[in-house]
Amino acid sequence: MKKLLSNPYVQLLKPVTWFPPMWAFACGVVSSGLPNIADHWYLIPLGILLAGPLVCGNSQIINDWFDRHVDAINEPQRPIPSGRVPGRRALWYAIAVSLLSLGVAWLLGTWVFWATVFGLAMAWGYSMPPFRFKGNGWWGNSAVALCYEGLPWFTGAAVMLGGAFPDWRIVAVLLLYSAGAHGIMTLNDFKALEGDRQMNVRSLPVQMGPERAAKFACLVMALPQVVVILLLLKWDALFQGGLVTASLLAQFWCMSVMLKDPKGKAPWYNMTGVTLYVLGMMVSATALAGLASVGAP
Repeated sequence: MKKLLSNPYVQLLKPVTWFPPMWAFACGVVSSGLPNIADHWYLIPLGILLAGPLVCGNSQIINDWFDRHVDAINEPQRPIPSGRVPGRRALWYAIAVSLLSLGVAWLLGTWVFWATVFGLAMAWGYSMPPFRFKGNGWWGNSAVALCYEGLPWFTGAAVMLGGAFPDWRIVAVLLLYSAGAHGIMTLNDFKALEGDRQMNVRSLPVQMGPERAAKFACLVMALPQVVVILLLLKWDALFQGGLVTASLLAQFWCMSVMLKDPKGKAPWYNMTGVTLYVLGMMVSATALAGLASVGAP
C-alpha cells in the first residue's frame, strides 16, 4: 500500500480528498430509500469509483497541472514540478480520466451522465484559464461545494433509482447542504491566506478579512441547516429533525470557539463542526429514505 501511495500518478489523484464526495454519494444512496437494492447493488461500487477516484481525483490532476508553475516555487516536491510526471503527461492523464469518468457515468444512467458532464466542466473551469473559478472565492467555493456535496448526492440517488431523476425533496435537501458547504470551503481558504494575498487570489478571507469571512462562513453553514430542519419537521421526520437540530446547536458552540481566533481555529473547526455537519447530512438522508418508503407528499 505504501508503495502504491508513493506512485506519482496516484499522488496526483490525492486519495485524501475522496472522502467528502464518496460520503455524499452514500447519502444519496440512503436517501433514495434503496428501491430494488437486490437488482442495483452492483452499481454502488461503480458510483463510489465515479464520485471519488475518478471525478474528484481528476479535479486534483487538473488543478495540479494548471498550478504547476506556482507549485514549482511553493511545493517543488509535488509530482509535476519535481519531474516525476514529466512533460505534458499530467494533462493527458487528466483528459484520459475525464473520458473514463464519462464512460462509467454512461453505464449508470442518463441523469448520472449529465451530472458527471457538469461536474467535469466545473473541475476544468475551476483551474483552467480563462475561467479559473478558484481565483475568486465566490465562484470557486460555489463550484467546489456543489461538486463535493450536491452532485455526488444526486448521483447516488439517481443510481439507486435506476437512472431516474430523484424526488424533489432529495434535490431540495442536497442543494441546501451544497449551499452550506460554501461556508466550509471558505474556512478551508484560511490555511492559504498569506499565499493567496501574495498571488492575488481573491478568496473570501482575502476579500473580507479573516474575522468577517469567518462570521459569513458560519452564517452560510447554519442557515441551510435551519431550512433542512424546518423541512424535516414539515415532513413529520421529527426524530431526524431533532438530531439535526442537536447537531446544529453543537456546531454553534464550535463556531463560538472558532470565531475567537478564525485563522488559528479553522483547522480545529474542520475536525469538529464540519464533522457534525456531514453527520447531519446522513441523518437527513435517512429521513428522506423514510419518506420514500411511505410516499409522503
